[in-house]
Amino acid sequence: MHTLFRGGRVFTAAGGGFAEAVLVHDGVIAAVGDERDLAALAPRHETVDLAGGLLTPGFTDAHMHPVQAGLERARCDLSDVYGLDIYLSVIADYATKNPEKEWIDGGGWDMSAFPNGLPHRDQLAFLDRPAYLIQRDHHAAWVNARALELAGITAATPDPADGRIERDAGGTPSGVLHEGAMDLVGLLTPRPAAQDLELALAEAERHLFSLGITGWQDAIVGSYAGSVDQLPTYLSAARSGTLRARVAGALWWDRTRGLEQAEDLLARRAAAEGLDRFRAGSVKIMQDGITENFTAATLEPYCLCGGTGLSYVDPVELRTYVAELDRLGFQVHFHAIGERAVREALDSFEGTSPANRHHIAHLQIIEPSDVPRFAALGVTANLQPLWATHHAQMDELTLPFLGEPRSSWQYPFADLLARGTRFCAGSDWPVSDADPLQGMHVAVNRTEPGGSPHADYPTAQQPFLPGQRLDLATAMTAYTAGSAWINRSPAGVIEPGRPADLVVLDRDPFALPPAEIWTTRARMTFVDGVAVHG
Repeated sequence: MHTLFRGGRVFTAAGGGFAEAVLVHDGVIAAVGDERDLAALAPRHETVDLAGGLLTPGFTDAHMHPVQAGLERARCDLSDVYGLDIYLSVIADYATKNPEKEWIDGGGWDMSAFPNGLPHRDQLAFLDRPAYLIQRDHHAAWVNARALELAGITAATPDPADGRIERDAGGTPSGVLHEGAMDLVGLLTPRPAAQDLELALAEAERHLFSLGITGWQDAIVGSYAGSVDQLPTYLSAARSGTLRARVAGALWWDRTRGLEQAEDLLARRAAAEGLDRFRAGSVKIMQDGITENFTAATLEPYCLCGGTGLSYVDPVELRTYVAELDRLGFQVHFHAIGERAVREALDSFEGTSPANRHHIAHLQIIEPSDVPRFAALGVTANLQPLWATHHAQMDELTLPFLGEPRSSWQYPFADLLARGTRFCAGSDWPVSDADPLQGMHVAVNRTEPGGSPHADYPTAQQPFLPGQRLDLATAMTAYTAGSAWINRSPAGVIEPGRPADLVVLDRDPFALPPAEIWTTRARMTFVDGVAVHG
């Protein structure tokens, strides 16, 4: 069966080019070109009318956590609301509707909704059960006194090496657990059943298809911050055929262990060999935390509070670990926020093979002398564009503590591009909105998209470091060809022989004023030429 996509424009993601129409045969792109020529190639064909919109390759998100997102959507979900009063209302309503739940767990709260970014255990004193609510960024948890009691956390409890217990002036734990300290309570929460995880993955895939996302890299496949290992869920879904998206899994590097875990990683990678929709050839190393709680690793101390954050893996040992992972053919996927963490990641890639497609995600702060090292080392910059705006968390919890010139080193997309850096892109969902069009809007404008939770913040429409803007073709290529390349996916580009993973957008964002890119929506999504949305 032939299908002709016509009636709009086609962004091929091949060198930023455009075409008029696309012909698909049995789930594979057969030809790209003029509508009349393609129609003549297959006189008997079905038609998909683009209705003046844009056809693009299916989007691939290079850094997200969809199983966790699916679980959170089914629990006490705070991600779609903002502010202490509404948080407490949602939590109380969830507790009332779920009297059988031993714990009140879920998450999605925003640091900027609280003074100094910190909620308190006493705000949850009305609950009759322990509570464990993960911060939207997944770098902290808000817990109540009952949860602290069950975990045995007192003023005498030391901070773990890779985290911090927030404390009141007298030393009593205040109810916020940062980074590695989250596990002190998170591992006590009820474990989801296999069926819960399968339903969470299915719900996440449905949502992502509605946004035009046909593939992703799950950035933590393993146990972290109280979550359970998702590998069995992906393997089951891929073997049964219920997983239709193209997924790469980044296996979690346990920072409490060393190279002895390489054997385990090899076995986990081998478990996915031969599967059509899932591969596990990447290893995720989280090298630091986030700026807002001062755990991002910086070269110079934070202003006002001092300290230079945390390097979760010793940088000397890190070079040995990455060299061995590279030798074993693994892709290494770093989390690096602070400029010291970025440098430590780059240092570890010295002498590694670009063929393994290593990448560093987030890249909030890059010391300028490190910018050219990405292209020189063949390391891909994994962008999360949505964060590069003026919003409360940036203006109130980040800029005052970074100071200059470090504040001006944030999200230097244009500088990386000018040095020839390869890009991929993602959302870190559920940390932020999974919609790629919203991310592209920010990459181009460096302002909050209209309709976002922060769109009405006083400085939200003032461009954030506007000299670091990207053009739309570059941003869209990062979300298509760039991220597909990182995942070793055969999709991501519209050219003959590629899988027909395609998205029909309801309008052509290239024809819109840049300030309106965010209004674009995915109208139809196809995987292997079969409609999965719309």
